[in-house]
Amino acid sequence: MIAGIRGKLAKSTPLTAIVDVNGIFYEVNIPITTAEKLGGVNSEVFLFTKAIYREDSQALYGFATAQERDFFTLLVEKVSGIGPKIALNIMSRMSVETLRGAIESGDVALLSKCQGIGKKTAERLVVELRGAFGAIAAAAPSPASGLPAPSAKFSDAVAALTALGYKLADADKAVRAASSKLPEDASTEEIIKTALRG
Repeated sequence: MIAGIRGKLAKSTPLTAIVDVNGIFYEVNIPITTAEKLGGVNSEVFLFTKAIYREDSQALYGFATAQERDFFTLLVEKVSGIGPKIALNIMSRMSVETLRGAIESGDVALLSKCQGIGKKTAERLVVELRGAFGAIAAAAPSPASGLPAPSAKFSDAVAALTALGYKLADADKAVRAASSKLPEDASTEEIIKTALRG
């Protein structure tokens, strides 16, 4: 099993990265949230990976953090009806922090705003994944890493921004940026105000 890949970035799009590992070029499927963190062409990259083998295909999926890879694995292995493509779509619209907060708090309305997820799929996510984050929590980044600890207030802030007219992906990005500037115990209101200020 390929757990990670390190090499030079030969090419990237919002959903793929071509990584040159000593002259062998690997095509890695990535979510937009990972693409945002990649450097330019020829920069060194490291991606945590999950290889998925099917009877008619094999594909490699890559993520900026082990936490994101583990969440992807939960989606495709624990939730019926969600395959790798839908899982990548979900993770491209919302960060793991927002998704975890929404699932743990049962926020079906926020999850349903993600393209490709209807109300029934959102409900299934909540039912099948609520309480399933023990392993991911152990690997969750500390506030010092610039990423907030997942919580319901994170998804609440995203929901508030979408209610104000933000696109879901933009709201998620704004909340992540705001949370990185605030202390861990910042309130939902503080996160929203900081996100609105940009």
